[in-house]
Amino acid sequence: MVDVRGLLCPMPLVTVRKEIEKNNPATLEVLFDDKGALDNVTRFVTGLGYKTAVVKEGSDFKLVLTK
Repeated sequence: MVDVRGLLCPMPLVTVRKEIEKNNPATLEVLFDDKGALDNVTRFVTGLGYKTAVVKEGSDFKLVLTK
């Protein structure tokens, strides 16, 4: 799991990209508190072949990535 809550753009995208480059996970959960960052990361990982699902958790979001 990657927690990018509280990070300002472009750090959520940079953090997720580094995790994917380092570990090439088949599944990954990412916690967000910024809808704009969620949208940017979703576009990025979709381009890498991940399927995405978003779960709203209170004021936060959880993005679930699967290959």
